[in-house]
Amino acid sequence: MANTYTQIYIQIVFAVKGRQSLISARWKDELYKYITGIITNEGQKLIAINGMPDHIHIFIGLKPNKALSDLVRDIKANSSKFINQQQWLAGKFEWQEGFGAFSYSRSQLGNVVRYIDNQEEHHRKKTFKEEYLEFLKLYDVDFQPAFVFDEVSQT
Repeated sequence: MANTYTQIYIQIVFAVKGRQSLISARWKDELYKYITGIITNEGQKLIAINGMPDHIHIFIGLKPNKALSDLVRDIKANSSKFINQQQWLAGKFEWQEGFGAFSYSRSQLGNVVRYIDNQEEHHRKKTFKEEYLEFLKLYDVDFQPAFVFDEVSQT
């Protein structure tokens, strides 16, 4: 797209299906490198990636030639296929349906990167569910609490 100039920064957040803690510290760096490759191959710019055993945060510079929902679909489909091919888990790995996406201005980049880089420290004080609901409320996203999370039943 000639003569198109944009500055679009998006933090993407999504969870493991059932919010299960399946992303192991042993292979999370390899997973993050793989996701970085997906984003790069889609012509987008990765700024930061990190997460916890039950969810992931991806901060990107989004170019207007790619729909965000298509990018997230590709990240989730290809990364779950990769995890399953590596046989890192006894069962089948899946991401939860849907995602959260939050936009930022250039002046907020440093704060968002620090937030993502410090996930382990942050989640000593707050669960993923608390964090995610806080994002939705902070950004004034209309949502139905009953449909935000698929959780593993405790039976």
